[in-house]
Order: sequence, then structure tokens, then C-alpha cells
Amino acid sequence: MRHLLFFLLFFPILVFAQQRNLSGTVIDETSGKPLSDVIVSISGNSTVVFTSNTGEFVFENMPFGQYELHFKILGKISSKLTVTHSGDENKISVKMKDSSLDLEAVNVKAKADNDFGRTHLKSIQGTSIYESKKSEVVLLKDISANLSTNNARQVYAKITGLNIWESDGAGLQLGIGGRGLSPNRTANFNTRQNGYDISADALGYPESYYTPATEALQKIEIIRGASSLQYGTQFGGMLNFVFKKGPKDKKIELNSRQTLGSWNFFGSFNSIGGTVGKLNYYTFYQHKQGDGWRPNGGFSQDNIYVDLTYNFTENFSAEFNHTFSNYTAQQPGGLTDALFDQNARQSFRDRNWFDVDWNLTSLTFDWKVNEKVRLNSRTFKLDAGRSSVGNLERINVADLGGNRTLISGKFDNIGNETRLLTRYKLGKEYGAFVLGTRYYKGVTKSIQGDGSDDSDADFNFVNPGNPENSNFRFPNTNFSVFMENIFNLSPKLSITPGVRFEYINTKSEGYYRQRVFDFAGNLISDVKTEDDLSRKRSFVILGLGASFRQSEDLEVYVNVSQNYRAINFTDLRIVNPNFAVDPDLQDENGFTADLGFRGKKNTSFSYDLSLFYIAYKGRIGQILKADQPPLYLDYRLRTNVADARNIGLEAFLEYDILKALNPSNAKSLSVYVNGAVIDAKYINTEEASIKGKKVEMVPPVMVRTGITYRDNAFSSSIQFSHVGEHFTDATNAIRTATAVEGIIPAYQVVDLSAAYSWKMLKLEGSVNNLLNQMYFTRRAEAYPGPGIIPSDGRGFYVTLGVRI
Repeated sequence: MRHLLFFLLFFPILVFAQQRNLSGTVIDETSGKPLSDVIVSISGNSTVVFTSNTGEFVFENMPFGQYELHFKILGKISSKLTVTHSGDENKISVKMKDSSLDLEAVNVKAKADNDFGRTHLKSIQGTSIYESKKSEVVLLKDISANLSTNNARQVYAKITGLNIWESDGAGLQLGIGGRGLSPNRTANFNTRQNGYDISADALGYPESYYTPATEALQKIEIIRGASSLQYGTQFGGMLNFVFKKGPKDKKIELNSRQTLGSWNFFGSFNSIGGTVGKLNYYTFYQHKQGDGWRPNGGFSQDNIYVDLTYNFTENFSAEFNHTFSNYTAQQPGGLTDALFDQNARQSFRDRNWFDVDWNLTSLTFDWKVNEKVRLNSRTFKLDAGRSSVGNLERINVADLGGNRTLISGKFDNIGNETRLLTRYKLGKEYGAFVLGTRYYKGVTKSIQGDGSDDSDADFNFVNPGNPENSNFRFPNTNFSVFMENIFNLSPKLSITPGVRFEYINTKSEGYYRQRVFDFAGNLISDVKTEDDLSRKRSFVILGLGASFRQSEDLEVYVNVSQNYRAINFTDLRIVNPNFAVDPDLQDENGFTADLGFRGKKNTSFSYDLSLFYIAYKGRIGQILKADQPPLYLDYRLRTNVADARNIGLEAFLEYDILKALNPSNAKSLSVYVNGAVIDAKYINTEEASIKGKKVEMVPPVMVRTGITYRDNAFSSSIQFSHVGEHFTDATNAIRTATAVEGIIPAYQVVDLSAAYSWKMLKLEGSVNNLLNQMYFTRRAEAYPGPGIIPSDGRGFYVTLGVRI
């Protein structure tokens, strides 16, 4: 009995003595850095663990014996290891090699160099799923471009299918549109920074008056098509600017960049960042000013950004962001076709000004609950405004003085997006499920009336209590729930279904006035109309994607998803002699589909080919109309013009000649070609003026190509861009007297950039529009026009940077 009691008392100790945690570390073979989120499993055992942020994994209380461990993560070659688990204290160390299936490696220099400054997103990143979607990432530190002016033509040179408006040489406002969508202030993208919205009103007025400083960015992410399931129902996709963080291995790092350029351009960018204990910080101040390429085109801008990230534990962190941006710009106005042909640099407007104030705050909590579950919650707040004052009359009408038109917009928005991502095992394969919610409340106030009759930047109304044109308040509410799931049917094949529920409530409260003047400028009619509208709708959109990895060098993906775009009430009540909006304007809906091929061969060749189809029902476009007698002047009418479809092919190829000859060569000489062919037409319409016509703002051909050389200290790049001729309205007008409508002629631009680093210093230089081509990318119906907005001629820039 005594022996039995002894055995029972000490049995747990005896058992424990035969068990011990089986643990180890997984690192990247190239960089030696730990790999997080690696799936670790044991043959014949259903238990699965994931590596931590330090690359560590643990199987608790494992009996002694021999085990076969399997290691798997997208972007690395899967591996297995047989180990003997005994009482000895020996930790397992596993090195994983890169595969060509996943190119995301922003923090690894050797890997990023092989990505040519361009890559795509992991299938799972953070709490987002990108499986079977077309994604592109610009790695800013690996491109040779003029970052001080946010030159979009150079920064987005390797992003396929983008039409870029170049009506702002200082980079104050970004205007890009993809796959045949209008570039107007990037409104067809869901535009974000660090994962949260930055546009004026994501639901009611999704235009981006604020553009993040490119010098402060780590990368730019662009997701197309099926991004509607996780990032909103828009047709264009999602654009996300990711800022740098402070270095983890320094308490303080200083970076200062000073730029001088043509037309008295001066740019100063100064940042400080580092890590102190559990706190990582990064902040910068940027100032830009200049006179502009044309007369009456000066500007001054200030940007301040603060990022604080506190890691309470290894698995739980909080991040605070605040952005302040202000700029005031004089706008030289538009030109007619004849004036542009005569002298593209002339200006006939000296009283047009634009002013923007942007205050954007966010708070993000990220919690890695365990190795399988992760929770992320972002709350963001915008307090911003934009004001424009000037002469909106057609450019073929002289500015005879008098009160200018003043338009003021105030944006007060708040939102939260929360995501829960869970990884799980289904049979022999692993899957992932994301569930998210989004709440958004935006209030936009828009006032239009008479401004002063001076020529300065005066943004005060003459009659603030009773504006002459309109006074509106637009409250908008949006609630969404979305889900996506990756089902890995085999090691090569996966399918990703998704669903999104949307509730949208848009309102319009206020009045507008229609005033009629005679030829002498006397007011003969003033009709004030009260307007109180509300539109509530709720709907579900679906999507399905599939991905097949034939080999390490080739991935084939396909997806189709529904889309929906709500009309913007703020567009309905702007009084503009060049522009009118159909009061019965309806929401757009349709779907997008993608078929893509992407991959990489060794370190010398990268490719990304995709076919896409976008279908619209009741596409919103612009038709050329004429005033009633006696004037008969042309103007644009924004309405649901017809159903439409965009079909296109996008292709990106890059080949490194030196790497092909010698893969271990530290130098690089790469040639890239980025092309897109798009056919966009109106279909199913009874409107004779647009039946069978081309969709506006869709260049049928776009080609960007270039050569880049790099070694340890020196890099240089020459880039050529060609954009084909396209139309600016649905009736495909060739030329009009006001120049608000007409073709955008084909144009070609060449840019040259170079940089040299020596110890703490870096010298950069660039020549934009090397051949001094006279061209334009935009015809504006309002600011900064109306009329043709010429793009900048040849400009020289030099930047001196120091990093301590």
C-alpha cells in the first residue's frame, strides 16, 4: 500500500519528467531575421502552432520521441524536419528559403533589391486577405524618382493601367484613375493612409485634396477589382499610403532633405524617429513653395505628421497618428485649344485661388490573441476644409472684374473599421477567415456665393448669412459587415469567396438659387429653392476568387465581384455655368472580373499580366449639351448616360540584364515595360449622341517603359511615357469653343533621375519632361480651369539629403 501511495503521489511528476515543451525558431535564410506567422505542424498530430513576432514556436508538454515537423508560409519554400525530442535542452532552428510566389519583403534589403521597387501583397497580411486579387506595391526606397514633388508619373511608373492627371506640378493633389475610371482627385479609389480613410467624405464626396508626402512613405499599396468586398463597393479599388516607422535599433535617427528646382521651387523635408523602450515614434515636417511653370501659379504647403506606437506586450500594441496639411495655391486657369497652341504657358486668370486645411487623426489597436487569431480596430477622425475663389466663367469670356465665385467645403467625419482574422486547419490544408465591420458618419457643409472683387487669396463671403448660390449640409451614414474566407483545396489551389452587406443613408439639407443676368450684368431673376432629400438603401454584394500556383514561378488567379457606387449629393448643387447635374441621378452598380498571371524567374525576371472586365449599369458620365436661347453655349451634363463596359489587358515585364548574366552580381541594370490596352464603350442606350461612343477619360493605349541602373552607391533611371488620344465627354466631342470638352491628344514624356550616396549624405537630381513637350492631360469644367490645364514643361531639381 505504501508503494502504491508513493506511486500515486509522484505519478504526475514522473509523467512530466517524460514531457517537455518542444520549441524552436524560424528565420529567413537570406536576411537572418525571424519569420512570424509560419504554420508549424507535426505529422500525425492535429495540433498546429504559428511562430511569434520573434520567429519562435512552442508545442507544450510533448512526450519524448521522434517527430516530423512541417513548416509552411506563403512566399517561402515549405520544408520539413525530423527531430528527436529528449530531455536535452536543444532548441530547433529552421531556415526558410524564398519562393517566387510571394514577393513581400519590404524590410529585407537583399530581397527588395530583387523586386525592382515593385512587388505584390501576401495572401494574408495583418488582418486582411489578398488571395486571388490583383495587388501592386510600390517600394519607395527602391525607385529612382523625383519624390520631393510627388511626381506621380515617376512614382507610379510600374503600376499598370493608370491614367494620371498632371495638372499640378508641385504634387499638391494626386489625380489617378485605373482601368478607364476618371482620375479626378483619385475619387474612384478608396484612398487611405496606414489603412484608414483620408478623402473628404468617403461616402458623399470621395475626393482627395490631401496627398501624403512621398518622401515619408515606406510603400504604396494598390488593390483592384475584388477589393470591393473588404474596402467598400467602389469600382476602382483601394489605394493605401503606408508611412515609415522609426528604426527599431536606434533611439533617435534624423533625416533632412533639401530640394531646389525650377521656377523657384524649394522643398524641405525633415524627420526624426526611433525606438525608446516599448515606444516607436516617427514624425516629420515638410514645407514646399514655388512660383509654378505658368504665371499666376504660385503655391505654399506645410505638412506635419506624428506617429506613436506603443507595444504593451509582444502581442498587443496601440498606434496613434495625426496629420496636419495646409496649402494655398494660385491657379492660372484654363486655355482654349487655340490659346494652348499659341503659347501653353500663358494665363488669363490672376484672381483664382485654392486653399486646403486637413486635420486627420487615428487610433489603432492591434491584438494578436493567439497564434491563430488576430484582432485589429481602427478609429479615424477628419476635421478639414477646402475653399476656392475665382472666376468660373468660360475661358473665352474675359474677366472684367466684379465679385468672384467662392465655394467653401467643411468636412467633419468619423469612422471605425474592426477586423477579426482567424486561421484554421481544414483536412490537410490551412485556411483563413476574416470578419469585419465598418461604421462611418460624415457631415459635409458646402456653401457657394459671392467672394470679394479683389485679386488676393480672400476666402470670405461677401454675404456670409445669405450666400447667393447655395448653402447645404450633407449628412451621410454608412454601416457595413463583410466576410472573406480562403479555402485551400490543395497545396496549389485555393478559392476565396466573400460577401459584404452595406447600409447607406445620404441626405441633403439646404437651398440653392438660380440667378439670371442680362447682357449688362443686371439681375433679372432670382429663384430660391429649398431642398431636403434623403436616400436610404441596403444591399449585399458577392465575390469569388481562385488562385492556382502551377509552380514556384507562376501563379494564375481569377476573381469576380459585384460593385456599387452611391451618388454624391455634394455634386448635385454646385452652380457652375460650364456644368450641370441631372437631379434624377441614380447610383451605379455592376461587377468587375480579373484573370491574371504573375510570378518571378530567379532574380532577373518579373512579370504580371492581367485581363479585366468592368460592367456598369447606368454609368455616370457627362454629355455635351447647349444652353437655351439666346446664348446656345455648350456645357456638360452629369447624368446616368448609359450602360457601359471596359475591357482591358494590363502587362508588366521587367528584366535585369546583369542579374541574368550573374545572379550574384551586386549591380543591377533592369529594363521594364508597363502597358495597358483598354476598350471602353457605351452600350444599351437610346441616347443617339452617345450610342456606340467611347467612354470618356479612357486612353486606349498607355505605355511606360524605362531603364534603371543600380550599384551600392549610385542609381539612375530614364523613363518614357506614352498616353493615347482619348475623349473628355460621352459624346466624344473633338473641340468646342469653351475648351471644357474635346479630345486629349496623345502625348509622350521622358524623365531622367539619378542619385549618389556617400556615408551619411545622398545627392539626387532629376529632369522632368526632358524633351520639353507641350501637352495636357485634363480639360476642367471648374477649378483649376475652366478649359485646358497645361502640364509643366522641362524642370530641373536637385536634392541634398543627410541621415544621422
